[in-house]
Amino acid sequence: MLDLHRLHLLTEFAARGSIAKTAAVLGYTPSAVSQQLAVLEREAGLALLDRTARRASLTDAGRRLAGHAERILAKAETDLSARAAEPAGRVVATAFPSAAVAFAPALARSLRTHPRLTLVLRQTPAREGLRQVRSGEVDVAIVDDWTGRLADEIETGGSILSCYHLIRDRLVLVVPRTHRAADPGPAVDLRALRHEPWLAAPAGEPSRQAADRLLAAVGVTPSVLSEFEGVSTIVSLVARGLGIAILPRLAVAAGERRVAVRYLPHGLDLARDVHAVARTASVRRPSVAVIVTALRAAAKALPGQGSRSTSAPVPD
Repeated sequence: MLDLHRLHLLTEFAARGSIAKTAAVLGYTPSAVSQQLAVLEREAGLALLDRTARRASLTDAGRRLAGHAERILAKAETDLSARAAEPAGRVVATAFPSAAVAFAPALARSLRTHPRLTLVLRQTPAREGLRQVRSGEVDVAIVDDWTGRLADEIETGGSILSCYHLIRDRLVLVVPRTHRAADPGPAVDLRALRHEPWLAAPAGEPSRQAADRLLAAVGVTPSVLSEFEGVSTIVSLVARGLGIAILPRLAVAAGERRVAVRYLPHGLDLARDVHAVARTASVRRPSVAVIVTALRAAAKALPGQGSRSTSAPVPD
């Protein structure tokens, strides 16, 4: 008979790709993880890992068994979750930094009506958050997608994840409140701003790539463009009158009063999608469902942004 604990170790190894990483996340020594996986191989009667002196990887049989184990454990979680009535316990969520700032107030308010619920909100890059929710390290991840394909990939890929669209986050022009372009009357003319001091995220960042495409579309190449890590840093610099920027609207959702947000003309409204992603089995837990519901409600209330239908319903 295959041991469930060892099957869980196998799924963790499949998610992380190394014995050392699996051990670090689960709090074991690499030797202990290796020994338990060796026992699982004897129980299965098959080689599950292809071991070399430097690394180990799953064999075809190991990948098949890891897939079966993931479905078995998800089904067990679903069954236990269905028996819970009240939101209680600890929910761990992660978000990219600007989303954490924008959604944290709504999440904090949701805890007031559920005193037995504890939330841990971490900040992490979007792709790392997606990996963590898939591996079970976190319950909910707020992630952004500049490709427009993430929800379809999750739906059509036979994934154990559910994806909930929160907002379509448009690129906007952010200028100091006293700047001439802050006037809401005239339409934004980016060409007239080409000699301004432009601020941006480092080259290679998704928001920077989108802003560069937008400026290139209107023939604007800033003569001097200063780079700063973190959109909150850029917003702070704009507020101090040190430059202007094109940023996702979510970056100023917290309401910095010293900046003005200008929407761009039709045809220049590049945007990213922001989703909440959770394991399908986990969302059946009332505690996780409360968090997903709070995020969806908060998305509708964010300034200048709306929600569209989700790709998966939240269980009642």
